[in-house]
Order: sequence, then C-alpha cells, then structure tokens
Amino acid sequence: MVIRETLQHREAVRGGKGCVDFYHVVPKEMTDDYVHMFAKLVIRPASSIGWHQHTGETEPYYILAGEGLFTDSDGTQTKVGPGDVCLIRNGDFHAIENLSGTEDLSLMAVIYKQD
Repeated sequence: MVIRETLQHREAVRGGKGCVDFYHVVPKEMTDDYVHMFAKLVIRPASSIGWHQHTGETEPYYILAGEGLFTDSDGTQTKVGPGDVCLIRNGDFHAIENLSGTEDLSLMAVIYKQD
C-alpha cells in the first residue's frame, strides 16, 4: 500500500502566530483508535504553535530542519534543532516557535492515546 501525504495549511495554530503546514502522512481515517495524528509540520518563519495542553495523549516532536524555541510544561524554554526530540507527555502543556526570519522549522509529530 502506498499512501500520499495530504497538506493542510493552518493559521494561528492553538493561538500561535503565523502559519503552519500539516503534511498528514497517514490520514486520520486510516489510523487506529490510539493514533490521533501522524504528520510532518512545517512552521514558517516567525510562526508558532501556541501554548496548549495534551490530556489523555502523548506527542513527541522529532526536529528535522531549522531552529526553534520549545517551551515545556514547566515554562522552561530550550532551543531545538535537527535530531532533537521534544516529548510532550499526558497532562503536559507546550508551545514551539520558529526562531528564524528566513528558514522553515520542520518536525515530525505523532499524537497517540495514553492509557
């Protein structure tokens, strides 16, 4: 089976700034009840995903390209780049921002249910 990614362009994601492109790798209708999202996210320059909480689910971000500022549940801010993993556990809050004025921040994100 071959699945083609689908693009969803979104503005002000979770109250963030600018735009984020969601390249859905596996469509929601093809995942089981445990996977909510499997996508590559491209956060455009000067854009972000706003502060929000995950309840009943976990979400790792795997940074592919670019440089970002990840805000963890306790408010700690950490610069992240290619090869870094940001782990958002059940109950955690988080946000991420593209620090570049010219380069995209790309990451893989999987949201799955946490029992």
